[in-house]
Amino acid sequence: MILCVPNVLSADQLAAIRAALQGASFADGASTAGWSAREVKKNLQLTPSTPGYERLADMVSEAFMRNGTLQSALLPVATTQVLFNRYGTGMQYGPHVDAAVMGGMGQAVRTDIAITVFLSDPKSYDGGELVVLTNGLGGQFKLDAGSAIAYPANTLHHVSPVTRGARDAAIIWVQSQVRDPAQRELLWDLDNAKRQIFGREGKSPTFDAVSKSHANLLRMWADL
Repeated sequence: MILCVPNVLSADQLAAIRAALQGASFADGASTAGWSAREVKKNLQLTPSTPGYERLADMVSEAFMRNGTLQSALLPVATTQVLFNRYGTGMQYGPHVDAAVMGGMGQAVRTDIAITVFLSDPKSYDGGELVVLTNGLGGQFKLDAGSAIAYPANTLHHVSPVTRGARDAAIIWVQSQVRDPAQRELLWDLDNAKRQIFGREGKSPTFDAVSKSHANLLRMWADL
């Protein structure tokens, strides 16, 4: 399931992050890639030692945690540290699959889902689309600043070359309570159905039946 969510970051949060990144120190992004992805990763990454890094990362993490759509759809149990990357003119990230596990002992996160939070106005740069390959087809995504896309981290994906301007984004990987993406999608469909039924009928017998199925499937599939 690929999910695009608008306005994950507020206008004030977006402005604060952009201002902080404008004069920040970026390093070669290949330094954090695996040995094979390093060959195709050509971007820049904000160094964690940058003053105020934790404040920026907390801002993105808190926005993610407050977003009801992302919480309901992804069922997160853990996340990685937020990364900030930049693609200047001529930069790209070739086809790759994200590492299955990130973080050290005691902080390891299974990367079920990747999230990109777009920080740059799409009109300020050309290229830079996120391309996610599913079932042999590639979907291209270039969202408004402050919007996020969540997609399965086990897919081949890439970032197209930026041909003008710069593309900034925040990246998070999520470990879900339910590791199977097909099961997560079924639970998301049922959750949406519950809300629609409740909106029409209130707490009706139909709502209770769908709620029971939703709860028991989550109980059956949750990996905690």
